[in-house]
Amino acid sequence: MSGFFVLRAGPLSLRVTRRAVVVCGLLWVVLIALVLWAFTLGSYPLSLGDLTAVMTGTARNSVRTVVLEWRAPRIVAAVLFGAALAVGGAIFQSLTRNPLGSPDIIGFTTGSYTGVVLTLLAGATSYAALAAGALVGGLITAFAVYLLAFRRGVQGFRLIVVGIAVGALLSSANTWFSVKADVDTALRAAVWGAGSLSAVGWPAVTMAAVVLAGVAIAAPVAQRRMRRLELGDDTAAMLGVPVERTKVMLVVLGVAATAAVTAAVGPIAFVALAAPQIARRLTGQGGSVDLAGAALVGAVLLLGADIAAQHAIPGVLLPTGAVTVCVGGAYLLVLLVREGRRGA
Repeated sequence: MSGFFVLRAGPLSLRVTRRAVVVCGLLWVVLIALVLWAFTLGSYPLSLGDLTAVMTGTARNSVRTVVLEWRAPRIVAAVLFGAALAVGGAIFQSLTRNPLGSPDIIGFTTGSYTGVVLTLLAGATSYAALAAGALVGGLITAFAVYLLAFRRGVQGFRLIVVGIAVGALLSSANTWFSVKADVDTALRAAVWGAGSLSAVGWPAVTMAAVVLAGVAIAAPVAQRRMRRLELGDDTAAMLGVPVERTKVMLVVLGVAATAAVTAAVGPIAFVALAAPQIARRLTGQGGSVDLAGAALVGAVLLLGADIAAQHAIPGVLLPTGAVTVCVGGAYLLVLLVREGRRGA
Protein backbone atom coordinates (compact mmCIF):
# COMPACT_ATOMS: atom_id res chain seq x y z
CA MET A 1 0.00 0.00 0.00
CA SER A 2 1.34 3.43 -0.92
CA GLY A 3 2.44 5.67 1.96
CA PHE A 4 1.40 8.82 0.10
CA PHE A 5 -1.72 10.78 -0.80
CA VAL A 6 -1.92 13.16 -3.74
CA LEU A 7 -4.16 16.17 -3.03
CA ARG A 8 -5.40 18.02 -6.12
CA ALA A 9 -7.08 21.44 -6.45
CA GLY A 10 -7.39 22.55 -10.06
CA PRO A 11 -3.93 22.75 -11.64
CA LEU A 12 -2.21 22.32 -8.25
CA SER A 13 -1.31 18.98 -6.72
CA LEU A 14 0.51 18.11 -3.51
CA ARG A 15 1.86 14.75 -2.32
CA VAL A 16 1.55 14.14 1.44
CA THR A 17 2.43 11.12 3.56
CA ARG A 18 -0.08 9.08 5.58
CA ARG A 19 1.91 9.92 8.73
CA ALA A 20 1.58 13.65 8.01
CA VAL A 21 -2.21 13.25 7.59
CA VAL A 22 -2.50 11.38 10.90
CA VAL A 23 -0.31 13.89 12.75
CA CYS A 24 -2.25 16.86 11.35
CA GLY A 25 -5.51 15.16 12.41
CA LEU A 26 -4.21 14.74 15.96
CA LEU A 27 -3.00 18.35 16.02
CA TRP A 28 -6.50 19.49 15.02
CA VAL A 29 -7.94 17.51 17.94
CA VAL A 30 -5.44 19.08 20.38
CA LEU A 31 -6.12 22.57 18.98
CA ILE A 32 -9.92 22.22 19.30
CA ALA A 33 -9.54 20.91 22.87
CA LEU A 34 -7.32 23.91 23.76
CA VAL A 35 -9.81 26.34 22.20
CA LEU A 36 -12.72 24.89 24.22
CA TRP A 37 -10.61 24.88 27.40
CA ALA A 38 -9.56 28.50 26.86
CA PHE A 39 -13.22 29.57 26.60
CA THR A 40 -14.05 28.00 29.96
CA LEU A 41 -11.14 29.54 31.93
CA GLY A 42 -11.15 32.94 33.63
CA SER A 43 -12.69 34.98 36.43
CA TYR A 44 -16.13 34.29 34.87
CA PRO A 45 -16.08 30.47 34.57
CA LEU A 46 -18.13 28.98 31.76
CA SER A 47 -19.19 25.44 30.90
CA LEU A 48 -19.36 23.71 27.54
CA GLY A 49 -23.14 24.05 27.87
CA ASP A 50 -22.74 27.86 27.97
CA LEU A 51 -20.70 27.70 24.75
CA THR A 52 -23.39 25.57 23.11
CA ALA A 53 -26.03 28.08 24.23
CA VAL A 54 -24.04 30.93 22.63
CA MET A 55 -23.77 29.01 19.34
CA THR A 56 -27.50 28.26 19.32
CA GLY A 57 -28.46 31.83 20.29
CA THR A 58 -30.11 30.88 23.61
CA ALA A 59 -27.40 32.22 25.99
CA ARG A 60 -27.86 35.11 28.42
CA ASN A 61 -26.45 38.49 27.30
CA SER A 62 -23.75 38.39 29.98
CA VAL A 63 -22.52 35.00 28.71
CA ARG A 64 -22.61 36.20 25.10
CA THR A 65 -20.53 39.25 26.05
CA VAL A 66 -17.91 37.14 27.83
CA VAL A 67 -17.64 34.64 24.99
CA LEU A 68 -17.94 36.83 21.90
CA GLU A 69 -16.45 40.14 23.06
CA TRP A 70 -13.93 39.22 25.74
CA ARG A 71 -12.52 35.77 25.02
CA ALA A 72 -13.18 34.97 21.34
CA PRO A 73 -10.94 37.73 19.85
CA ARG A 74 -7.98 36.65 21.98
CA ILE A 75 -8.45 32.94 21.24
CA VAL A 76 -8.93 33.49 17.50
CA ALA A 77 -5.90 35.79 17.47
CA ALA A 78 -3.73 33.19 19.23
CA VAL A 79 -4.71 30.50 16.70
CA LEU A 80 -4.34 32.71 13.62
CA PHE A 81 -1.17 34.45 14.74
CA GLY A 82 0.52 31.23 15.87
CA ALA A 83 -0.17 29.69 12.47
CA ALA A 84 1.09 32.80 10.68
CA LEU A 85 4.34 32.95 12.67
CA ALA A 86 4.97 29.26 11.99
CA VAL A 87 4.36 29.69 8.24
CA GLY A 88 6.72 32.69 8.18
CA GLY A 89 9.36 30.68 10.02
CA ALA A 90 8.91 27.67 7.72
CA ILE A 91 9.33 29.82 4.63
CA PHE A 92 12.57 31.42 5.86
CA GLN A 93 13.98 28.13 7.20
CA SER A 94 13.34 26.56 3.80
CA LEU A 95 14.80 29.58 2.01
CA THR A 96 17.98 29.57 4.13
CA ARG A 97 18.04 25.75 4.45
CA ASN A 98 18.86 26.28 8.11
CA PRO A 99 16.70 25.62 11.24
CA LEU A 100 17.94 28.93 12.71
CA GLY A 101 16.69 30.93 9.74
CA SER A 102 13.51 32.26 11.34
CA PRO A 103 12.35 35.91 11.02
CA ASP A 104 13.02 36.74 14.69
CA ILE A 105 16.61 35.47 14.44
CA ILE A 106 17.60 37.16 11.17
CA GLY A 107 16.22 40.59 12.05
CA PHE A 108 12.94 40.90 10.14
CA THR A 109 10.82 41.05 13.31
CA THR A 110 13.21 43.69 14.70
CA GLY A 111 12.71 45.65 11.44
CA SER A 112 8.94 45.53 11.97
CA TYR A 113 9.52 46.76 15.54
CA THR A 114 11.58 49.66 14.15
CA GLY A 115 8.75 50.51 11.75
CA VAL A 116 6.26 50.62 14.63
CA VAL A 117 8.58 52.73 16.83
CA LEU A 118 9.02 55.26 13.99
CA THR A 119 5.24 55.29 13.46
CA LEU A 120 4.68 56.01 17.17
CA LEU A 121 7.31 58.77 17.09
CA ALA A 122 5.44 60.32 14.14
CA GLY A 123 2.34 60.52 16.35
CA ALA A 124 0.22 57.79 14.71
CA THR A 125 -1.32 55.26 17.12
CA SER A 126 -4.13 53.53 15.15
CA TYR A 127 -3.84 49.84 14.33
CA ALA A 128 -3.85 50.57 10.58
CA ALA A 129 -0.88 52.96 10.97
CA LEU A 130 1.04 50.52 13.20
CA ALA A 131 0.32 47.66 10.77
CA ALA A 132 1.60 49.72 7.85
CA GLY A 133 4.70 50.69 9.86
CA ALA A 134 5.39 47.07 10.80
CA LEU A 135 4.89 45.81 7.25
CA VAL A 136 7.06 48.53 5.68
CA GLY A 137 9.75 48.13 8.35
CA GLY A 138 9.83 44.37 7.88
CA LEU A 139 9.93 44.58 4.08
CA ILE A 140 12.69 47.23 4.01
CA THR A 141 14.74 45.15 6.45
CA ALA A 142 14.14 41.97 4.45
CA PHE A 143 15.22 43.50 1.16
CA ALA A 144 18.22 45.25 2.79
CA VAL A 145 19.34 41.87 4.16
CA TYR A 146 18.62 40.21 0.81
CA LEU A 147 20.67 42.78 -1.14
CA LEU A 148 23.58 42.76 1.37
CA ALA A 149 23.68 38.96 1.25
CA PHE A 150 23.40 38.73 -2.55
CA ARG A 151 26.52 37.43 -4.28
CA ARG A 152 25.49 35.78 -7.57
CA GLY A 153 22.43 34.50 -5.72
CA VAL A 154 21.59 34.20 -2.03
CA GLN A 155 23.11 31.48 0.15
CA GLY A 156 21.36 30.55 3.40
CA PHE A 157 24.28 30.88 5.82
CA ARG A 158 25.27 34.32 4.48
CA LEU A 159 21.65 35.49 4.70
CA ILE A 160 21.50 34.43 8.37
CA VAL A 161 24.79 36.14 9.29
CA VAL A 162 23.84 39.37 7.50
CA GLY A 163 20.36 39.22 9.08
CA ILE A 164 21.77 38.84 12.58
CA ALA A 165 24.06 41.84 12.00
CA VAL A 166 21.25 44.03 10.62
CA GLY A 167 18.96 42.92 13.46
CA ALA A 168 21.59 43.93 16.03
CA LEU A 169 21.92 47.38 14.43
CA LEU A 170 18.15 47.88 14.39
CA SER A 171 17.85 46.69 17.98
CA SER A 172 20.37 49.35 19.02
CA ALA A 173 18.40 51.97 17.06
CA ASN A 174 15.15 50.87 18.74
CA THR A 175 16.76 51.30 22.17
CA TRP A 176 18.09 54.74 21.21
CA PHE A 177 14.65 55.82 19.93
CA SER A 178 13.04 54.65 23.17
CA VAL A 179 15.53 56.66 25.24
CA LYS A 180 15.09 59.82 23.15
CA ALA A 181 11.29 59.65 22.87
CA ASP A 182 8.93 61.23 25.39
CA VAL A 183 7.77 59.09 28.31
CA ASP A 184 4.34 58.24 26.87
CA THR A 185 5.72 57.12 23.50
CA ALA A 186 8.57 55.16 25.12
CA LEU A 187 6.14 53.45 27.51
CA ARG A 188 3.76 52.59 24.66
CA ALA A 189 6.63 51.15 22.60
CA ALA A 190 7.89 49.15 25.61
CA VAL A 191 4.45 47.68 26.33
CA TRP A 192 3.97 46.83 22.66
CA GLY A 193 7.49 45.34 22.51
CA ALA A 194 6.69 42.84 25.28
CA GLY A 195 4.35 41.00 22.91
CA SER A 196 0.93 40.53 24.52
CA LEU A 197 -2.50 39.42 23.31
CA SER A 198 -4.29 41.08 26.24
CA ALA A 199 -5.47 44.15 24.29
CA VAL A 200 -6.25 42.51 20.96
CA GLY A 201 -9.79 43.05 19.65
CA TRP A 202 -11.91 42.15 16.61
CA PRO A 203 -10.68 45.11 14.46
CA ALA A 204 -7.03 44.01 14.78
CA VAL A 205 -7.91 40.35 14.26
CA THR A 206 -9.97 41.19 11.16
CA MET A 207 -7.27 43.34 9.57
CA ALA A 208 -4.57 40.76 10.27
CA ALA A 209 -6.82 38.01 8.92
CA VAL A 210 -7.13 39.86 5.60
CA VAL A 211 -3.33 39.89 5.21
CA LEU A 212 -3.05 36.28 6.33
CA ALA A 213 -5.77 35.17 3.90
CA GLY A 214 -3.56 36.40 1.05
CA VAL A 215 -0.65 34.40 2.49
CA ALA A 216 -2.86 31.30 2.79
CA ILE A 217 -3.99 31.60 -0.86
CA ALA A 218 -0.36 31.74 -2.04
CA ALA A 219 0.80 28.98 0.34
CA PRO A 220 0.18 25.96 -1.99
CA VAL A 221 2.28 27.51 -4.76
CA ALA A 222 4.94 28.52 -2.22
CA GLN A 223 5.02 24.99 -0.75
CA ARG A 224 5.55 23.43 -4.17
CA ARG A 225 8.37 25.81 -5.11
CA MET A 226 9.97 25.54 -1.65
CA ARG A 227 10.34 21.78 -2.08
CA ARG A 228 12.01 22.26 -5.46
CA LEU A 229 14.33 24.95 -4.09
CA GLU A 230 15.36 22.55 -1.30
CA LEU A 231 16.89 20.36 -4.05
CA GLY A 232 19.33 23.18 -4.83
CA ASP A 233 19.16 26.27 -7.04
CA ASP A 234 20.53 24.54 -10.15
CA THR A 235 18.13 21.59 -9.87
CA ALA A 236 15.19 23.91 -9.20
CA ALA A 237 16.07 25.96 -12.28
CA MET A 238 16.21 22.75 -14.35
CA LEU A 239 12.69 21.90 -13.08
CA GLY A 240 11.39 25.25 -14.38
CA VAL A 241 11.44 27.29 -11.16
CA PRO A 242 12.51 30.96 -11.61
CA VAL A 243 14.92 30.83 -8.66
CA GLU A 244 15.58 34.46 -7.68
CA ARG A 245 12.00 35.58 -8.47
CA THR A 246 10.69 32.75 -6.31
CA LYS A 247 13.01 33.74 -3.46
CA VAL A 248 11.71 37.32 -3.59
CA MET A 249 8.12 36.00 -3.53
CA LEU A 250 8.92 33.83 -0.51
CA VAL A 251 10.55 36.77 1.32
CA VAL A 252 7.43 38.91 0.75
CA LEU A 253 5.13 36.10 1.95
CA GLY A 254 7.24 35.41 5.05
CA VAL A 255 7.52 39.08 5.99
CA ALA A 256 3.77 39.67 5.42
CA ALA A 257 2.90 36.73 7.70
CA THR A 258 5.15 37.88 10.55
CA ALA A 259 4.54 41.64 10.14
CA ALA A 260 0.75 41.22 10.36
CA VAL A 261 1.21 39.52 13.74
CA THR A 262 3.89 41.93 14.95
CA ALA A 263 1.70 44.92 14.13
CA ALA A 264 -1.24 43.51 16.10
CA VAL A 265 0.39 42.21 19.28
CA GLY A 266 4.10 43.08 19.16
CA PRO A 267 7.02 40.71 18.64
CA ILE A 268 6.29 37.10 19.71
CA ALA A 269 9.59 35.24 19.77
CA PHE A 270 10.49 31.60 19.08
CA VAL A 271 7.15 30.35 17.66
CA ALA A 272 8.50 30.96 14.13
CA LEU A 273 11.76 29.26 15.13
CA ALA A 274 10.43 26.17 16.89
CA ALA A 275 7.09 25.30 15.20
CA PRO A 276 8.44 24.30 11.74
CA GLN A 277 11.12 22.04 13.26
CA ILE A 278 8.66 20.40 15.68
CA ALA A 279 6.27 19.80 12.76
CA ARG A 280 9.08 18.37 10.62
CA ARG A 281 9.97 15.86 13.34
CA LEU A 282 6.33 14.92 14.05
CA THR A 283 5.41 14.39 10.40
CA GLY A 284 8.70 12.69 9.49
CA GLN A 285 9.25 14.98 6.51
CA GLY A 286 13.05 14.62 6.62
CA GLY A 287 14.65 17.85 5.42
CA SER A 288 11.41 19.36 4.09
CA VAL A 289 9.26 21.83 6.02
CA ASP A 290 5.50 21.26 5.72
CA LEU A 291 3.49 24.50 5.86
CA ALA A 292 0.20 22.92 7.01
CA GLY A 293 1.86 20.94 9.82
CA ALA A 294 3.92 23.96 10.87
CA ALA A 295 0.80 26.16 10.96
CA LEU A 296 -1.04 23.70 13.23
CA VAL A 297 1.95 23.35 15.58
CA GLY A 298 2.31 27.14 15.69
CA ALA A 299 -1.38 27.59 16.55
CA VAL A 300 -1.15 24.99 19.34
CA LEU A 301 2.08 26.55 20.71
CA LEU A 302 0.83 30.14 20.80
CA LEU A 303 -2.62 29.28 22.19
CA GLY A 304 -1.01 27.08 24.86
CA ALA A 305 1.47 29.85 25.71
CA ASP A 306 -1.34 32.40 25.96
CA ILE A 307 -3.36 30.15 28.29
CA ALA A 308 -0.25 29.75 30.47
CA ALA A 309 0.36 33.52 30.41
CA GLN A 310 -3.15 34.17 31.73
CA HIS A 311 -3.62 31.33 34.22
CA ALA A 312 -0.30 29.68 35.18
CA ILE A 313 0.27 32.11 38.08
CA PRO A 314 -2.99 33.04 39.89
CA GLY A 315 -3.53 36.79 39.95
CA VAL A 316 -0.61 37.53 37.59
CA LEU A 317 -1.12 38.30 33.87
CA LEU A 318 2.12 37.70 31.97
CA PRO A 319 2.86 38.95 28.42
CA THR A 320 2.47 36.02 26.03
CA GLY A 321 5.85 36.91 24.52
CA ALA A 322 7.52 36.26 27.89
CA VAL A 323 6.11 32.72 27.96
CA THR A 324 7.19 31.96 24.39
CA VAL A 325 10.70 33.20 25.21
CA CYS A 326 10.87 30.72 28.14
CA VAL A 327 9.61 27.88 25.91
CA GLY A 328 12.05 28.90 23.19
CA GLY A 329 14.94 28.93 25.64
CA ALA A 330 14.10 25.38 26.70
CA TYR A 331 13.83 24.38 23.02
CA LEU A 332 17.29 25.79 22.24
CA LEU A 333 18.72 24.06 25.32
CA VAL A 334 17.34 20.71 24.13
CA LEU A 335 18.83 21.31 20.68
CA LEU A 336 22.24 22.12 22.20
CA VAL A 337 22.18 18.99 24.36
CA ARG A 338 21.23 16.81 21.36
CA GLU A 339 23.93 18.35 19.19
CA GLY A 340 26.45 17.91 22.03
CA ARG A 341 25.59 14.20 22.36
CA ARG A 342 25.75 13.75 18.60
CA GLY A 343 29.20 15.35 18.47
CA ALA A 344 30.53 13.38 21.46
